[in-house]
Amino acid sequence: MITDTEIRIKGVQILTEHLGDIEAERFIALIQREPFDYTKWRQGLDEDLSIEEISDKAMALKENATEQGGAPDQGQNGPVEK
Repeated sequence: MITDTEIRIKGVQILTEHLGDIEAERFIALIQREPFDYTKWRQGLDEDLSIEEISDKAMALKENATEQGGAPDQGQNGPVEK
């Protein structure tokens, strides 16, 4: 298990890598400013997809991460995506 500080560092690195510095900062400000329930938000994203479609998406993401050198780490509870 990684520390809270390590999670924050990785999170900011991922945000800036994918959004750029300014958009990452805007995202963080939005999350802090507005009430946000990640679990409810996440549940609504794939509600119109079948289990097979969700599985296909997950497998494609995993394959893409592996191809880009982001092979899953082996955490205490099994594989953990970077």
